[in-house]
Amino acid sequence: MPDLPSSGAPRVARVPQRVAVFVPCYVDTLFPEAAQAVVVVLERLGVEVAFPRAQTCCGQMHVNTGYQREALAMVRTFVRAFADAEAVVAPSASCVALVRDHYAHLAARSGDAALERAVADVVPRVRELSEFLVDDLGIEDVGASFPHAVTFHPTCHSVRMLHVGDRPRRLLRQVRGLRLMELPRSDQCCGFGGTFAVKNADTSAAMLADKVADVIGSRAEVLVAADNSCLMHIGGGLSRQRTGVRTMHLAEVLASTEGAGA
Repeated sequence: MPDLPSSGAPRVARVPQRVAVFVPCYVDTLFPEAAQAVVVVLERLGVEVAFPRAQTCCGQMHVNTGYQREALAMVRTFVRAFADAEAVVAPSASCVALVRDHYAHLAARSGDAALERAVADVVPRVRELSEFLVDDLGIEDVGASFPHAVTFHPTCHSVRMLHVGDRPRRLLRQVRGLRLMELPRSDQCCGFGGTFAVKNADTSAAMLADKVADVIGSRAEVLVAADNSCLMHIGGGLSRQRTGVRTMHLAEVLASTEGAGA
């Protein structure tokens, strides 16, 4: 295992040998830098990373809009793609939540006993990035440096379905130079909710306006979250109001070494 940076990040005591990165389709298409940052962070910590090319959409859009039968093909693809991984790590709390909370139910409804067994085998190994770093590796200091004022938006899926708690903030507090600003009403939804923003546009826009006001009130330079979907929604509002606040995925901040040599 390679040495960790001289910044003081602890050495990993035991690293899973076959860690696969799960890159949700919207991350791959619109925010590939978030997935690349996951690889940077894991490799910095000495983790051997693989990217199974057979992976595709987890089926969240289908399940959320009632197409559960159609999502079964994606469930089958997922469990085949990640069957040999000791851990599956993703930069998306919402997609991890879909896999962990819905796959067993979908498999059970299929009547396919082999699929049920495959799901039961793979799903417990699927982790959101902050869970993997803090719980599986036992690390909070990943050797990052990011000298900016940052506020963190805990996305609904990460809070209400994955229960990641303060793991992301614990990681951010260890980033050198980072000033973690309090986000007012941080427990409130940003209003995205996938197709909710399309089907209930007025309500979504009102929720977004409140979230943008809270981000501005935090006096942060950068808004961070564990879901690019929510960052896309909030970032649009911040941009349209010309607030000057930019958005970054948690993985991007953890991958940063900005100002480390200063």
